[in-house]
Amino acid sequence: MIALTAIIYPGVKLGKNAVIEDFCIIGAPFGGQQGQPTVIGDDAVIRSHTVIYAGNVIGSHFQTGNKANIRELNSIGNNVSVGTLSVIEHHVHIEDDVRIHSQVFVPEYSILKRGAWLGPQVTLTNAKFPKHPDAKSELRGVVVGENAKIGANATILPGVSLGSGSLVGAGSVVTKDVKPGEIVMGSPAVGFRQIHY
Repeated sequence: MIALTAIIYPGVKLGKNAVIEDFCIIGAPFGGQQGQPTVIGDDAVIRSHTVIYAGNVIGSHFQTGNKANIRELNSIGNNVSVGTLSVIEHHVHIEDDVRIHSQVFVPEYSILKRGAWLGPQVTLTNAKFPKHPDAKSELRGVVVGENAKIGANATILPGVSLGSGSLVGAGSVVTKDVKPGEIVMGSPAVGFRQIHY
């Protein structure tokens, strides 16, 4: 079902049973480029006022909250959810079964591996020295490992890797890599203990 108020640009391929709610924009051109192919898999639910730019390849069972903004040229797997008012910048790689809650910011060159979970208002960063003349050429995305979890309002600094199964406490500021299975918390975040499964 595609709402009458939705705008679907040429070059968009929607999977079966896709639901596109009111005032969504799918396949929006970027940087003067026209017609970049955009793929959204089967059983997607794109909620009202979401904007998805051209050049995204998105798997099946994708969902957004209202007013999500997904920039161009991303790779997004199956069973991914992007919450209300969240922003996914360009050149981001998101694997299957990732949950991104409301008001999350995911900048360029971030990698979210299978099963990663980002709580409300999590901020990933990628510019070590914003506004520096070389800032754009030196962007370093965050890597969130498989099944890693980031609590609400946490901030992850540029180039940091969170190991698989790790946990970042709510409100933490993570300045260095986190080991697989490690729990960190605080500002700056420090190791608390290891998770044993």
